[in-house]
Amino acid sequence: MTPEALAGIAARAYRHMTPWSAADFAEPLAQPAALLVAEDRGFVLGRVVLDEAEVLALAVEPAMQRQGHARRLLSRFETAAAARGAGQVFLEVAAGNAAARGLYAALGYAEVGKRRDYYRQPDGARDDAICLRKDLTQGHGLAAPGESPKSG
Repeated sequence: MTPEALAGIAARAYRHMTPWSAADFAEPLAQPAALLVAEDRGFVLGRVVLDEAEVLALAVEPAMQRQGHARRLLSRFETAAAARGAGQVFLEVAAGNAAARGLYAALGYAEVGKRRDYYRQPDGARDDAICLRKDLTQGHGLAAPGESPKSG
């Protein structure tokens, strides 16, 4: 998926914050650590560095939201990140984005911090970023570095 296509989905989906431009997507996509999981209706863009993955952007077309697409895309991202050696995933979500916060909580992400006034909303107001973390080694049959996989 091109930076322009990603920016188009983000522009339609990001009502809670100012969306990324094509140039904003092009820079992380050009990095060797980039990890993109995409479908026609949505995407997860992130990166994997050593044993950590970070979700940079997740968006689903508004007409396709609340149908399991984000859950499936994020699960595929987690699987691909784990295959690259990530034992945990980090992400940030706008404090006011209740739907996304609910999704992440349901998928096992836990709050680990907050960045005050991090997101700029389209009206110029600011919103906090809630920093979340998920351990990929728990409940996925994946072993943490130095551990053997759990037998089932």
